[in-house]
Amino acid sequence: MTKNQIIEQVAKETGMTKKSVAEVLDAASKAVDSALVAGESVQIAGFGIFSVKQKDAYTGRNPKTGEPVEIAASRRVTFSASKTLKDKLN
Repeated sequence: MTKNQIIEQVAKETGMTKKSVAEVLDAASKAVDSALVAGESVQIAGFGIFSVKQKDAYTGRNPKTGEPVEIAASRRVTFSASKTLKDKLN
């Protein structure tokens, strides 16, 4: 599902204009982004938790040549689905 499809569906269900829904969705996305950049987790009840995990540096291998390659440390976003969402899927 694309962002535009989400906007259309929410607009239908709420009676809001697509422009208003797009503004709300953009603001919510920015709020989630800001929290994650600050290292905070974001919990949405009934949906799940977005959190940031630290990935340490490690030595990988180039699959083509077999040469060792240093992979830098990085932060990654992870998502854990809530029990409610898992139950809906199964």
